[in-house]
Amino acid sequence: MLKKFFTAVGEYIILLGKSLQKPQKMRVFWKLLMREINDLGVNSFGLVVFTSIFVGAVVAIQMFNNFDASSFPIPPSFVGYATKAVLVLEFAPTIISLILAGKVGSYIASSIGTMRVSEQIDALDIMGVNSPNFLIFPKIIACMIFNPLLIAISIVFGIAGGYIAGILTGNWTENDYIVGIQMYMPNLFIYYAFTKTAVFAFIIATVPSYFGYFVKGGSLEVGRASTQAVVWTMVFIIISELILTQLILS
Repeated sequence: MLKKFFTAVGEYIILLGKSLQKPQKMRVFWKLLMREINDLGVNSFGLVVFTSIFVGAVVAIQMFNNFDASSFPIPPSFVGYATKAVLVLEFAPTIISLILAGKVGSYIASSIGTMRVSEQIDALDIMGVNSPNFLIFPKIIACMIFNPLLIAISIVFGIAGGYIAGILTGNWTENDYIVGIQMYMPNLFIYYAFTKTAVFAFIIATVPSYFGYFVKGGSLEVGRASTQAVVWTMVFIIISELILTQLILS
């Protein structure tokens, strides 16, 4: 079991080495990059917005209930600040990345895996094309560019969700909530959130690519590889979050 793990790590590192090279034809690379940005980023926009609005509303309501049940008087404006802090520190970068790991990761693993079992990757290698660079590098760049944008959008719509929850429930005033989200928050929190996002984006692009690239068999194995890719991507995201939290916030 341990030998199999280290073999997989070695294959992953070698695959990254082949992927992270200068593209052979920049014109082809830019075309592939635009397609990956659309497939991996733009197509995830609706899911991110929908999830963020409702979770932002839930977070704001939970914060109000916790403050209301406290034995110490807490100003209603702190609902806005606490919602913003939770969204920036944890929900937007981590939860949204886990959602993208399921949506984007399965797509990457299945698309590359299908090319492997249908021998399209073998055809690229025979023609002298660096197949890892051709297939994986545009996905890495697309995720590194668009995922931080998705996280920023998630934060904005999550805060908007909390604002809407206040209007619908009447538990806090619009003015109190706006005052709360305008309260000072350390720049370290923003740096921490987007550093995590960049690392998670790299994991989301590369781990499923590894599982798809090395799949063997037929369509059934492609499905299994997609499932494994999503599971391991989530595992690595959680582990890397623990490491980054210790390094940045401690």
